[in-house]
Amino acid sequence: MRQVLAASRPFSWINTAYPFAAGYLLATEGRVDLTFVIGTLFFLIPYNLLMYGVNDVFDYASDLQNPRKGGIEGALADPAVARVVHRRILWASALSVLPFLVYLLAVGSLAAGLTLLLVVFLVVAYSAPVLRFKERPVLDSATSAMHFVGPLLYALVLVGADLGSRSVWPVLVAFVLWGMASHAFGAVQDVRADREGGIGSVATVLGAHATVVLATVAYVLAAAVLLVLPWPGWLAAVLPLVYAASTARFWSVRDEDCERANAGWRTFLWLNLVVGFLVTMLLIAIALTT
Repeated sequence: MRQVLAASRPFSWINTAYPFAAGYLLATEGRVDLTFVIGTLFFLIPYNLLMYGVNDVFDYASDLQNPRKGGIEGALADPAVARVVHRRILWASALSVLPFLVYLLAVGSLAAGLTLLLVVFLVVAYSAPVLRFKERPVLDSATSAMHFVGPLLYALVLVGADLGSRSVWPVLVAFVLWGMASHAFGAVQDVRADREGGIGSVATVLGAHATVVLATVAYVLAAAVLLVLPWPGWLAAVLPLVYAASTARFWSVRDEDCERANAGWRTFLWLNLVVGFLVTMLLIAIALTT
């Protein structure tokens, strides 16, 4: 069971629960009800177990050759018991997700239900055999971005928020750009390993240097989009620039030394906590001013 829990990557739980909870609270002016609690719990644990668990099971062969796996960057089952552990992971993923889906589909509108199903589908399609969106360049980054934007989008549709509002659409667009940039940069460190394993990604197609440049530019574009937000929301435009500065440090990375970008990825993991704190302070300020 420890290995099943490890497959959900507890360090990253907050990255999906937070967008749902923040979107729900702001759109409803702070309403805390049963749907808020169940939705937050769903995106906190079962959603992550499904997302990362399916990935760990179907990427196991390549993960065995990846020195990054087996710690904070991804669980790795002992080969002696891998088959048993993987079966448990898949069963735990399905059984933990199902009751939450039943409730959320029952209380939401048709639009909310379709949005939720799309979000869950993209989580599975990213790693599952045949679909394997993770091996389809550009689509891999877009799908990965929706893993984190999806919970926010679902929360907004669930409570009937106006997605075209000046306070909403810039956040969604910037969040997608941030997510695509983050995924693309994360793929840089695996360029050589992925090519040797016959795995495609946006980074294997563009190359390490071009991908770093693209990720940095996408972060800057995300910052520019956030400038559209009304005061004090546009202060958030500073935050993507922190990521841009971090990835820009690896501007000189080439395919031959792509593994050097791992240091930037580890910075990214901890940077999320610092930026998340700043986002929280800003959301509190927005709530108080509106």
